[in-house]
Amino acid sequence: MSENEPDVVLGPFSSPDAQATPWACALTILDAAEVFWLSTVRPDGRPHVTPLLAAWSLGGLCFTTGAQERKALNLEHNSHCALTTGTNSLTGVDVVIEGVATAVGERTERAHALADFERKYGPHLTGRDGAWNRLGEAVIAGDIRLYRVEPTVGFAFGKLPTSSQTRYTWPRR
Repeated sequence: MSENEPDVVLGPFSSPDAQATPWACALTILDAAEVFWLSTVRPDGRPHVTPLLAAWSLGGLCFTTGAQERKALNLEHNSHCALTTGTNSLTGVDVVIEGVATAVGERTERAHALADFERKYGPHLTGRDGAWNRLGEAVIAGDIRLYRVEPTVGFAFGKLPTSSQTRYTWPRR
C-alpha cells in the first residue's frame, strides 16, 4: 500500500458473497463521474448540499466556488464536508469521500489541479462555447477558490445484483 492509499475493509451490511471494492476501482469511478454533490454545514447547523464539478487531484478531491457562495461561507466556519457521486440507479457503485476542505493557494498547485479538471471535463472547460470556459483563468488568477478535500474516510456502495459496503480510511498525517 502506498502512502496515499487507504485501508480497505468490506462492511458488515454487505451480501455474503460480496467483495470489497478496491481503491483503484473507486478512483476510476471518481474519475468518470461528471457531477458530485457537496455536503457542508451552515454556521447555524443546518445542512447544505449542492451539485458541482470535482476532480481527483493533489491527493484529494478538488472543486471550485466563489468566495461568497454558501459552500465557501460554510467551509470557513466548518471545513469538514462530504462529496458524493454515483449512478443514480439501483445498479452500479456510489462513492462518498468525507474529509477536510482547504483552499489551495499556491499557483503551481492550482495549475496542476486545473490541468486535471481540463483532462476530465475537456471542452466544457476549454471550448470557447463550454459552460465553464473561463473557469481555468479564474482558478489560476485566484478569482475563484479552489478547494482540496483531504480524505479521512470514504465509502463505495455496490448495489444490485450484489450489495457491498466498502470503507476506506486514510491514516492521519
